[in-house]
Amino acid sequence: MRGRPAPDRTIVIDGKPLPEVLDEAMIHAVVHGFYDGIRKDPLLGPIFDGAIAPEEWPVHLAKMRDFWSATLLRTDRYEGRPLPPHLAIPELEEQHFRRWLTLFRATVERLCPPEVADLFLDRALRIAHSFRLAIAFSRGEDSMAVTPISREAIS
Repeated sequence: MRGRPAPDRTIVIDGKPLPEVLDEAMIHAVVHGFYDGIRKDPLLGPIFDGAIAPEEWPVHLAKMRDFWSATLLRTDRYEGRPLPPHLAIPELEEQHFRRWLTLFRATVERLCPPEVADLFLDRALRIAHSFRLAIAFSRGEDSMAVTPISREAIS
Protein backbone atom coordinates (compact mmCIF):
# COMPACT_ATOMS: atom_id res chain seq x y z
CA MET A 1 0.00 0.00 0.00
CA ARG A 2 1.20 3.49 -0.75
CA GLY A 3 1.43 6.27 1.75
CA ARG A 4 -1.05 9.10 1.50
CA PRO A 5 -0.06 12.39 -0.13
CA ALA A 6 1.51 14.90 2.22
CA PRO A 7 -1.28 16.72 4.06
CA ASP A 8 -1.48 20.48 4.33
CA ARG A 9 -0.83 20.03 8.02
CA THR A 10 0.86 17.32 10.04
CA ILE A 11 -1.59 15.06 11.81
CA VAL A 12 -0.48 14.36 15.37
CA ILE A 13 -2.01 11.60 17.46
CA ASP A 14 -0.95 11.11 21.08
CA GLY A 15 1.94 13.51 20.55
CA LYS A 16 3.37 11.66 17.53
CA PRO A 17 3.05 12.43 13.82
CA LEU A 18 0.75 10.04 12.00
CA PRO A 19 2.78 7.42 10.08
CA GLU A 20 2.88 8.22 6.34
CA VAL A 21 1.96 4.65 5.46
CA LEU A 22 -1.51 5.03 7.00
CA ASP A 23 -3.86 6.02 4.20
CA GLU A 24 -7.37 5.38 2.91
CA ALA A 25 -6.28 2.15 1.20
CA MET A 26 -5.03 0.75 4.50
CA ILE A 27 -8.23 1.78 6.27
CA HIS A 28 -10.23 0.06 3.52
CA ALA A 29 -8.19 -3.13 3.93
CA VAL A 30 -8.62 -3.11 7.72
CA VAL A 31 -12.36 -2.46 7.65
CA HIS A 32 -13.09 -5.09 5.01
CA GLY A 33 -10.67 -7.64 6.49
CA PHE A 34 -12.11 -7.16 9.96
CA TYR A 35 -15.77 -7.39 8.99
CA ASP A 36 -15.11 -10.42 6.78
CA GLY A 37 -13.88 -12.12 9.95
CA ILE A 38 -16.74 -10.79 12.07
CA ARG A 39 -19.37 -12.17 9.70
CA LYS A 40 -17.81 -15.66 9.95
CA ASP A 41 -17.32 -15.58 13.71
CA PRO A 42 -19.64 -17.93 15.66
CA LEU A 43 -20.06 -15.47 18.55
CA LEU A 44 -20.25 -12.13 16.74
CA GLY A 45 -21.59 -13.15 13.33
CA PRO A 46 -25.15 -13.78 14.56
CA ILE A 47 -25.27 -10.42 16.36
CA PHE A 48 -24.15 -8.53 13.27
CA ASP A 49 -26.48 -10.60 11.05
CA GLY A 50 -29.35 -9.62 13.35
CA ALA A 51 -28.45 -5.94 13.22
CA ILE A 52 -27.41 -5.50 9.57
CA ALA A 53 -29.46 -6.87 6.68
CA PRO A 54 -27.40 -8.52 3.90
CA GLU A 55 -28.17 -5.73 1.44
CA GLU A 56 -27.07 -3.12 4.00
CA TRP A 57 -23.51 -4.41 4.40
CA PRO A 58 -22.03 -2.17 1.67
CA VAL A 59 -23.52 0.88 3.42
CA HIS A 60 -22.21 -0.29 6.80
CA LEU A 61 -18.71 -0.90 5.43
CA ALA A 62 -18.63 2.54 3.81
CA LYS A 63 -19.74 4.10 7.11
CA MET A 64 -17.00 2.22 8.98
CA ARG A 65 -14.38 3.36 6.45
CA ASP A 66 -15.59 6.93 6.99
CA PHE A 67 -15.48 6.46 10.77
CA TRP A 68 -11.89 5.20 10.80
CA SER A 69 -10.83 7.83 8.27
CA ALA A 70 -12.23 10.54 10.53
CA THR A 71 -10.76 8.92 13.64
CA LEU A 72 -7.21 8.42 12.37
CA LEU A 73 -6.76 10.65 9.32
CA ARG A 74 -8.87 13.48 10.75
CA THR A 75 -11.08 13.67 7.67
CA ASP A 76 -14.59 15.02 8.04
CA ARG A 77 -16.31 12.21 6.18
CA TYR A 78 -18.04 10.53 9.12
CA GLU A 79 -21.38 11.91 10.13
CA GLY A 80 -23.11 9.79 12.65
CA ARG A 81 -23.43 8.61 16.17
CA PRO A 82 -21.87 5.19 16.65
CA LEU A 83 -23.23 4.49 20.13
CA PRO A 84 -27.05 4.30 19.63
CA PRO A 85 -27.01 1.22 17.36
CA HIS A 86 -24.95 -0.61 19.98
CA LEU A 87 -27.30 0.43 22.79
CA ALA A 88 -30.13 -1.17 20.81
CA ILE A 89 -28.56 -4.65 20.98
CA PRO A 90 -29.77 -6.18 24.27
CA GLU A 91 -27.53 -9.26 24.05
CA LEU A 92 -24.31 -7.24 23.78
CA GLU A 93 -22.08 -8.23 26.71
CA GLU A 94 -18.45 -8.16 27.86
CA GLN A 95 -17.61 -11.38 25.99
CA HIS A 96 -18.70 -9.77 22.71
CA PHE A 97 -16.42 -6.77 23.24
CA ARG A 98 -13.50 -9.03 24.13
CA ARG A 99 -14.04 -11.10 20.99
CA TRP A 100 -14.47 -7.94 18.88
CA LEU A 101 -11.18 -6.59 20.20
CA THR A 102 -9.40 -9.92 19.69
CA LEU A 103 -10.50 -10.09 16.05
CA PHE A 104 -9.70 -6.43 15.51
CA ARG A 105 -6.23 -6.85 16.96
CA ALA A 106 -5.55 -9.88 14.76
CA THR A 107 -6.71 -7.94 11.70
CA VAL A 108 -4.62 -4.82 12.29
CA GLU A 109 -1.54 -6.83 13.25
CA ARG A 110 -1.92 -8.87 10.06
CA LEU A 111 -2.49 -5.90 7.72
CA CYS A 112 -0.60 -2.96 9.21
CA PRO A 113 2.93 -2.09 10.26
CA PRO A 114 3.29 -2.20 14.05
CA GLU A 115 3.04 1.55 14.64
CA VAL A 116 -0.21 1.74 12.64
CA ALA A 117 -1.63 -1.42 14.25
CA ASP A 118 -0.94 0.23 17.63
CA LEU A 119 -2.88 3.36 16.61
CA PHE A 120 -5.86 1.34 15.45
CA LEU A 121 -5.85 -0.88 18.53
CA ASP A 122 -5.46 2.03 20.93
CA ARG A 123 -8.53 3.71 19.44
CA ALA A 124 -10.49 0.43 19.43
CA LEU A 125 -9.72 -0.17 23.12
CA ARG A 126 -10.87 3.36 24.00
CA ILE A 127 -14.03 3.01 21.93
CA ALA A 128 -14.86 -0.37 23.46
CA HIS A 129 -14.46 1.02 26.98
CA SER A 130 -16.60 4.04 26.20
CA PHE A 131 -19.33 1.84 24.70
CA ARG A 132 -19.21 -0.59 27.63
CA LEU A 133 -19.61 2.30 30.09
CA ALA A 134 -22.55 3.72 28.14
CA ILE A 135 -24.23 0.32 27.85
CA ALA A 136 -23.87 -0.33 31.58
CA PHE A 137 -25.28 3.12 32.37
CA SER A 138 -28.20 2.71 29.95
CA ARG A 139 -29.07 -0.66 31.52
CA GLY A 140 -28.98 0.73 35.03
CA GLU A 141 -25.86 -1.26 35.88
CA ASP A 142 -22.95 0.00 37.97
CA SER A 143 -20.74 1.67 35.38
CA MET A 144 -18.06 2.16 38.05
CA ALA A 145 -17.55 -1.61 37.94
CA VAL A 146 -16.63 -1.46 34.24
CA THR A 147 -12.87 -1.54 33.89
CA PRO A 148 -10.97 -1.08 30.63
CA ILE A 149 -10.03 -4.17 28.65
CA SER A 150 -6.25 -4.11 28.31
CA ARG A 151 -4.11 -5.14 25.36
CA GLU A 152 -2.77 -7.97 27.49
CA ALA A 153 -6.28 -9.32 28.08
CA ILE A 154 -6.90 -9.91 24.37
CA SER A 155 -4.86 -12.23 22.22
